[in-house]
Amino acid sequence: MLWITGRLFIRLKGLDCMRGSLAKARVLYIPVEEIGDEGRLLPSLEVITDAFVKAGLVLEKDANQSLKLHATVMNARYRKRKDKRKKMDTFDAREIHKQFGNEDWGEYLIQEAHLSQRFVFDKSGYYRCCASIPFPG
Repeated sequence: MLWITGRLFIRLKGLDCMRGSLAKARVLYIPVEEIGDEGRLLPSLEVITDAFVKAGLVLEKDANQSLKLHATVMNARYRKRKDKRKKMDTFDAREIHKQFGNEDWGEYLIQEAHLSQRFVFDKSGYYRCCASIPFPG
């Protein structure tokens, strides 16, 4: 089994739209790149994902999607809407992308992976962490 050994650094760089066009964006995110050429992060996270799939904890429609390492910046799902009957809104992200699309957001040491429960938040407003897996450092 492949696992992470030693310190793990990532770089947050750029800005992209999850699906569709920047003119009708639903999710705007910053791509995550592993620093170095070891390529340890994605395969390690795929081991975790595979375990969730085998345990039946992943919806069938999601089981075959590739893992996209990212940091969400904006998500229209959480936008306050006047008309609650409308489907999820979109937003025009072209100007945001023009200004920040090539931004280098920095390098970060990743010390652990959190397994969080979707749609359940802790008192700080983040998804509630059910468990964490520390990475050796």
